[in-house]
Amino acid sequence: MNMTSSPPAPPDTWVACLERLSSELPEVVLKSWLNPLQAHVQGGVLHLFAPNTFVMEEVRENHLDRIRELAAHFGALEDVELKIGSLPPQTQTTAPSTTSLPNPALKVAEEPLESNLDNYFTFDNFVEGRSNSMARAAALLAAQNPGSRQNNPVLLFGGTGLGKTHLMVAAGNLIRQNNPKARVLYLRADDFFNRFFRALQEDYTNKNSMARDRFKRSFTKVDALLIDDVHLLAEKPSTQEEFFHTFNTLFDNKRQIILTSDRYPREIDKLEPRLRSRMSNGLAVAIDPPDFETRAQIILAKARERNATIPEEVVMMLAKRMQSNVRELEGAFNTLMAHANLMGKPITIEFANDTLRDLFRSQQAVINIPNIQKVVSEHYNLQLRIMLSSSRKRTIARARQMAMALARELTDRSLPEIGEAFGRDHSTVMNAIKVISELRETDAATHADWEKLTRKLTE
Repeated sequence: MNMTSSPPAPPDTWVACLERLSSELPEVVLKSWLNPLQAHVQGGVLHLFAPNTFVMEEVRENHLDRIRELAAHFGALEDVELKIGSLPPQTQTTAPSTTSLPNPALKVAEEPLESNLDNYFTFDNFVEGRSNSMARAAALLAAQNPGSRQNNPVLLFGGTGLGKTHLMVAAGNLIRQNNPKARVLYLRADDFFNRFFRALQEDYTNKNSMARDRFKRSFTKVDALLIDDVHLLAEKPSTQEEFFHTFNTLFDNKRQIILTSDRYPREIDKLEPRLRSRMSNGLAVAIDPPDFETRAQIILAKARERNATIPEEVVMMLAKRMQSNVRELEGAFNTLMAHANLMGKPITIEFANDTLRDLFRSQQAVINIPNIQKVVSEHYNLQLRIMLSSSRKRTIARARQMAMALARELTDRSLPEIGEAFGRDHSTVMNAIKVISELRETDAATHADWEKLTRKLTE
């Protein structure tokens, strides 16, 4: 090919293709799938580099044929090749919106990063028990070997106040302790949404602001991304789309991702299937409410932090009365310590009962479905998520029916509300009530269980 018939410079060919495609495709398609591509022309072929397999497969399936037509039209190019990878900085020809990353693991970018990590949260001051030992092990594994495919992403899920955030941030702190150059970013899911929304607003106000592209780059430069309460993205489809691409870029570049949620991904309504799949394909571990022994250890650990002495009988009383979650247990302990310090009195069982009387009364007054589920699952020695699963194994189904019947007996919740709490419909609840009612009359073990559970929930 002579000089007069040689193709135009690579940027011209690819930019011309993008300009034409922008008139044919929605903006979200262009930004999500085509802008991330990097382009280079060599030997009459347009080489396109995708940042990850998801982008590559989407482009190959839905856009590659049209790109070939446009490349032949604008650059007289013979073919287009699509692959995963990135170009050296001096040969990149993409728009600034690309989210490609170099492959080397942990490195430092030039600009500073506010990690948002609380240095208080460490593995050393996390009280381990039967309910959280697997979650602690998963978080520790991710911190010690960040980016490994065997533990990426790590998802910690369970109810509020059980220690998910503590473990997540402890992992981030350990990553930075092991590698001070590591860029670790912790955010709540609603903070991720707010940043994304502000970027969209800025781009809408100023067409040349490139705020969304800066948003992309700010996340894909980190070595570990920690997102708390990811279930809050469930009703935000555009933010889920952005988080999906951020997730893929980090995962493909072996950056660690740690997430927390109040539910397992499959149980989160209005979460996109592809994001649900990505979140479930790593190491997903549940945290259950702490058992009696763990609650007692938590109180003792808090007392040691304050160099305080607390009688064993007070420890046992708090562990027995404050069953719902770690946060409320710590709140009761802090209230007790504050009153003792202000009044200059020693902590005795009488002082504790008097100080926390209103708190204990409110605990007794509020018999709610989550507490019934927890107490019943502990009684039958089942993990809560197992009892609430779809398993039809007789022992699991009987425990689930017992919890439903108790919820009807001890709360003012309607049948549909109870069914929703158990992931069932109201007819299933009606059947559970009928089964347990009949067994209470004919089966001594069921009758004894009912009486024992009723006393435990109402005492």
